[in-house]
Amino acid sequence: MFYDLKLNDTKPVYLQIKDYIKSMILSGMLQKDIKLPSTRELSSILNVSRNTVIEAYKYLEDEGFVYTVRGRGFYVSNVEINRQDEWNFNWSSEFNSYAKLSEELDIVKSEPVWKKGMISFKSIAPDNSYFDVEEVKKAFLNRMALEGDKLLNYGYAKGYKPLIEYLMKYMEGKGVVKEGKDILITNGFTEAFDILLSSLTNSGDKIICENPTHNTAIKIMKLHGLNIEGVELDDDGINLEKLKNKITKDTKLAYLIPSYHNPTGIIMPPEKRIEVFNIFKEYNVPIIEDGFNEELRYSGSHVAPIAALCGKGNGVIYIGSFSKVLFPGLRIGWIMADKDLISVLESVKRSRNIHTSFIDQAILFEYLNGGNFEKYIKRVRKIYKEKYECAVKCAKKYIPNKKILGEGGLHIFLELSDEIDARDVLSECMKKGVIFMPGDIFYTDGRGKNTLRLGFSRNSIEEIEKGFKIIGNVVKNMNMEVTKWKLEF
Repeated sequence: MFYDLKLNDTKPVYLQIKDYIKSMILSGMLQKDIKLPSTRELSSILNVSRNTVIEAYKYLEDEGFVYTVRGRGFYVSNVEINRQDEWNFNWSSEFNSYAKLSEELDIVKSEPVWKKGMISFKSIAPDNSYFDVEEVKKAFLNRMALEGDKLLNYGYAKGYKPLIEYLMKYMEGKGVVKEGKDILITNGFTEAFDILLSSLTNSGDKIICENPTHNTAIKIMKLHGLNIEGVELDDDGINLEKLKNKITKDTKLAYLIPSYHNPTGIIMPPEKRIEVFNIFKEYNVPIIEDGFNEELRYSGSHVAPIAALCGKGNGVIYIGSFSKVLFPGLRIGWIMADKDLISVLESVKRSRNIHTSFIDQAILFEYLNGGNFEKYIKRVRKIYKEKYECAVKCAKKYIPNKKILGEGGLHIFLELSDEIDARDVLSECMKKGVIFMPGDIFYTDGRGKNTLRLGFSRNSIEEIEKGFKIIGNVVKNMNMEVTKWKLEF
């Protein structure tokens, strides 16, 4: 039996021995009062030191799986699992409407799956090969050396104070007035938006957003049972006339992505931001601003967020996150809003998950505070700018389209001819080893069948050109089929 144990270097040897013996006991292969091999005997069988076996046995004893008889050795304890007849419950009949809708809206389960060798344009997350891994390691060691005992304990729902102070200054640098405002640290954008809607809306409330918009936001709004009023976009952002027609005194909130809009990549110009701000101000409808990818500006002047227009006022709530520009794995975002609002949101946060990982927050603070973020952004801007320019060039050259949208960031958005369904294009492209995101998932009303989002952040220049050629050839063939069909009829 013990000769079957194959040791490896994946974890400490004493733990491997302990786990193996424990599994033998739980499976019934080692039963009550059976004497285990002596420490010398087992060390000889496994070719390990006797001390390693002694340590494994001590851990088994501490966990109640073996007992010691002085002078005689280690024996199996009375560990019995009296398994009864199987009990199978019909869980599928118990799911509530929230669970059912969550699964229905879960695009991850239905979207095309990347396979080795494929060229994927699905992701708009940063390329992990550019991460400052060594600087992150340093940040971790520095923070742990300074306050490791605190970071391993419970933290505060509001967040890690040094990080909050850093982000307040960071938002000041964007032109946002911090007076009368505060910050709540969240698990990325998703939790931030969910907390806000949980705290400020009821089922049936009306919310205005751009159409198309961020798919995750659509999902969260639907899960809250909100009446979503999507407003069409012009090439410079939300259509003002259509916005005026849809907004009413009954509108509860607005959700906007003015910079590097997801999925179109549009940057709303400063003049239009002022007009949008004043429209919502007139109707007294608060704005939730998604500060998406603001740092990935490749040219032109700084464009202040809508939150900056508010001055000392509190009518704009800002959601920020580093997930799409820095380290998605840390899952750290923030809400900057009115102090009194943040105080309530803090309680909501505490009731849900106590706090966002304090270790993660501390590491991020140390990394940011050391000036690493600025260095990182300066470096990757050049890389992503080259990829962006390549993507636009290749889209124009290879993919027949009505419109190409995108002014920076990590993606572009294409509108094909009306007769072409992007999902049909995707189906054919998959056969040729290329996948992307069909644009219809970003629309609030089922439109966008002829659109697609192409994320290029994780692709090489060569992959961008090769993949766009494949997409283009598929679209060309479909256009020819449409033309042929029209001529026949």
